[in-house]
Amino acid sequence: MNNLLVNIAGILGITLLYAAPLIYTAMGGVVSENTGVVNIGLEGMMTIGAVVGAIVGYYVGNPWIAFFSAGLGGMAIALLHGIATIHFGADHVVSGTALNLLGPGLSIFLARLFFKGAAMTKPIPFKNKMPRVLTNVFPAGSVGDMIFSQYITVYIAFLLVAIVFFVLYKTKLGLRMRSVGEHPHAAETLGIDVYKLKYIGVLTSGFLAGLGGASLSLAVVANFRETLISGQGFIALAAVIFGGWKPHTTLLACLLFGAAEGLVIFMGSTSISISPNLLNMLPYVITMISMVLFVGEARGPSANGIPYKRTK
Repeated sequence: MNNLLVNIAGILGITLLYAAPLIYTAMGGVVSENTGVVNIGLEGMMTIGAVVGAIVGYYVGNPWIAFFSAGLGGMAIALLHGIATIHFGADHVVSGTALNLLGPGLSIFLARLFFKGAAMTKPIPFKNKMPRVLTNVFPAGSVGDMIFSQYITVYIAFLLVAIVFFVLYKTKLGLRMRSVGEHPHAAETLGIDVYKLKYIGVLTSGFLAGLGGASLSLAVVANFRETLISGQGFIALAAVIFGGWKPHTTLLACLLFGAAEGLVIFMGSTSISISPNLLNMLPYVITMISMVLFVGEARGPSANGIPYKRTK
């Protein structure tokens, strides 16, 4: 019984750790798509955030500055998506796909530029990683310690969900953002600056996706490498759809997909003989199965992905 409890605690702890990057990125997707801009470029934004966070973290030595810089890196890439889709009316999927191609290439270029041709960044010293919290609250190795002794990025991610929910559903700004995603021309007749709100949504999504990437390169691991993101942005996008474009239900989807990652790591540490390749596929398989079985006729905001032009 004790071993079972310890195993469950271990899986829950890993679930929280790996769900956090998905939560940041998925919340960005929720904000963007509620303003009517489809953002499948989350993967590219995450990648840029991860490499910027790792570079700044290594050279500056302050994880908070690195974390914030990563958000700005993701926002810079998101600006390209905003200009293409909002001002020039480009297809949202095509623009997002371009960002997903640009992000990995640019990240490798930056890594080589700052680390003498290496395709990965140098490891960040442990003291310069994001701090852990609640490490001294529970006895070392206890169930509570295994679950709750997490990097602070995990707790910020959960706080972020509450903030996004509050802004979208309890503030005038959130109401206007959602109205822009549903009926932009009707919103325009009420004097709402549709372009401005769409840009706010896209730039916010880039900033949060950058934080998602940095929560990997500054917390889960201590550097950036080419395979660090590996589809996490697409899983976050799936969580947005699975969660019905709402922050609280998207959180549950992120926890589900984080649990898949936790199960993979747990099974890899046991004596069960399973091919590592099959284990690595598990999170993506669970994502696809969940989308097929539970999403069904899921529909986002009415004007999501539809090019908008001012009528006056």
